[in-house]
Amino acid sequence: MSDILSQVLKQNQLDERLYETKVVNSWPVVLGENIMKYTTNIYFSRKKLYVQLSSSVLRQELFLTREEIKNSLNKHVGADVVKEIIFQ
Repeated sequence: MSDILSQVLKQNQLDERLYETKVVNSWPVVLGENIMKYTTNIYFSRKKLYVQLSSSVLRQELFLTREEIKNSLNKHVGADVVKEIIFQ
């Protein structure tokens, strides 16, 4: 049953959207609630994860570790979904 569902999602190109939603929902799990307090918006566009933060200091810190964050998010959802993270 799960194989059939996966196949239908892939055929209709919905699996990518599902993984993107999983990444957005896993942001507080992977980065923690403290980071989430400063996250004002998070969304996907063209395989890029856009994260808006209210703290410029935190934005700079996360920018320096963006590859590690990208790898952690992809690992958490079990797919190579995030190609790039853009902090705003």
